[in-house]
Amino acid sequence: MHKINLVLLTLLCLLLTSCGKTVSVESYAIVPEPVFLNSKEGSFMLDKKTRLYFENVEQNTETAKYITKSLRKMHFRLSLAGEKTKNCIVFSLNDTTNSEIGDEGYLLEVKEDGINISANTETGLFYGFQTLIQMLPEDISAVRYNKITLPYCTILDYPRFEWRGCLRDVSRHFFSVSEIKKQLDLMALYKMNKFHWHLTDDHGWRIEIDKYPELNSIASFRVDRDTIPWTEIEPAREDEPRTYGGFYTKDEIREIVDYAAQLHIDVIPEIEIPGHCAEILEAYPEFGCADDDTVYHTQISPYWPPRAILCGGNDSVMQFLRDVMDEIIPLFPYEYIHIGGDEAWKDNWKKCHLCQNRIKELKLKNEEELQSWMIIQIEDYLSRRGKRIIGWDEILDGGVSKEATVMSWQGYKGAVNAAAHGNCAIMTPTEFCYYNFYQADTNHHPTAMNGMVTLHKAYQFNPIPSGLNEEQQKYILGGQCNLWTEYINNEEQAEYMLLPRFFAMAECLWTPLDRKNWTLFRSKVERQKIRIRALGYNCGVSSFKPILTTSIADRNTFSVTLDWEVEGTQIFYTTDGSEPSRSHGQQYKGAFTIARGATLRTASYLNDTLREEVYSFPIR
Repeated sequence: MHKINLVLLTLLCLLLTSCGKTVSVESYAIVPEPVFLNSKEGSFMLDKKTRLYFENVEQNTETAKYITKSLRKMHFRLSLAGEKTKNCIVFSLNDTTNSEIGDEGYLLEVKEDGINISANTETGLFYGFQTLIQMLPEDISAVRYNKITLPYCTILDYPRFEWRGCLRDVSRHFFSVSEIKKQLDLMALYKMNKFHWHLTDDHGWRIEIDKYPELNSIASFRVDRDTIPWTEIEPAREDEPRTYGGFYTKDEIREIVDYAAQLHIDVIPEIEIPGHCAEILEAYPEFGCADDDTVYHTQISPYWPPRAILCGGNDSVMQFLRDVMDEIIPLFPYEYIHIGGDEAWKDNWKKCHLCQNRIKELKLKNEEELQSWMIIQIEDYLSRRGKRIIGWDEILDGGVSKEATVMSWQGYKGAVNAAAHGNCAIMTPTEFCYYNFYQADTNHHPTAMNGMVTLHKAYQFNPIPSGLNEEQQKYILGGQCNLWTEYINNEEQAEYMLLPRFFAMAECLWTPLDRKNWTLFRSKVERQKIRIRALGYNCGVSSFKPILTTSIADRNTFSVTLDWEVEGTQIFYTTDGSEPSRSHGQQYKGAFTIARGATLRTASYLNDTLREEVYSFPIR
């Protein structure tokens, strides 16, 4: 009898689990914030009787299949309707183009009879569906819901910029196909559409090249030092086995590019020219400068200055680059290939008789113009094959063609110069966009690249440089965040560094400037953390150091305003030098005054727990 009761109890639990939960969504927390969102009285219930209808869209397109598959993952196996009915989610391609929403925008309406998403293109429908996902409960991917009630609303949405990117460096540390796909999934959820794949650098060559097999047998592997902190690694010995690294086969490249295309993401490979090439010169030392007797190795630790450089006067180097591009071009259908151009240390060129002969032969002024000559040669070769180049802003130093696109990382100056000369630019200044930098106090976070980009700082990013006129602003394609992986050797840490700052980048690149709101964004971040953790992502905890703003109140006092990154944070402070706590000092409620020369001390609490440490701010 006891066993029978146990079986019945188990069956009852399974039955209750299969029924799922019922929930009423009270408000939406969509990232990036839509162009227009108007909530209305009333609600629609999504349940197992809700049907799915595609209007002017074939049911076997990649987007339609993605939508159906995604709903199934969320335990909604909706029947396909043959026509529009009540209690239906309708995805519709417009018969007449809606010029306001363009190629990537959409109109989403939650009404009495169901949910309607319309767009000019399947890309627009795809992004409309991503918004719909974010309207569902944050734990939808982990919890089965039987009924979800959604408030009526109208959303009209389209992106501010066409280029919404994210770079992943796989040279310093290698990441698997499944890990790359996981990043692409994250990008799709937040409407990011350009995956910049940094495939080659001094620390490893990561793409299969048939004509030069030693790029893979030698340049793709190095001595394993991953258990040693990056800055403490000793040079490799000649007899040590090279067990760390790898490369993507051409089939794996195709798999990732195809997967990205299904998510409406373009993949941009980066092949570094002419510097950052120590791995190439170990495999093929003949491509180095004739008068350089340095023996180069695939690097295993910090490498500065990066003296390895391909010889600018050697014709075989140019043939090598053309051969490599011949194998890369068929793998990447998007129009752009990134050719690097950054941090090319030219000491070897200055003493190389081949490079100096090339400079004299071409009547070039200096080594910077020699680099430009090399890049223009490759650009011309790619152009005849239907491709365009992107280069880091150093490509401007010796002159650049009108067709080249500049990726501005050393602040905004590169983009300003590019736009002034009629070149397109993509913004990724280190102070806002380098997510390999610390995101909070260095004492409380894992070791990262020296620098600080907090969530609040990341949210201040505006891709349009000041000083550009209206015509020049059109040359700014957008921006991207960069994840360089010197200090990141696993996917969990990569996600920790991306998130939650990735939410800020998504909103900076999609949402109109006048729709951005830090306080609203901060509240949405906490709900987004629940969503992405339920999806299996690792998310950073943000900074608990108060954001301090001061202004002169009078000759002897300052007005102080405090802000914070994590919703729900309570700040307690003192102005007499004593240590603040929940039981000592003032709780911050709004702006206050403090004497010039005093020291403000703060303690941040979340859920009754002191976070990080007590911070001191001298008021000067």
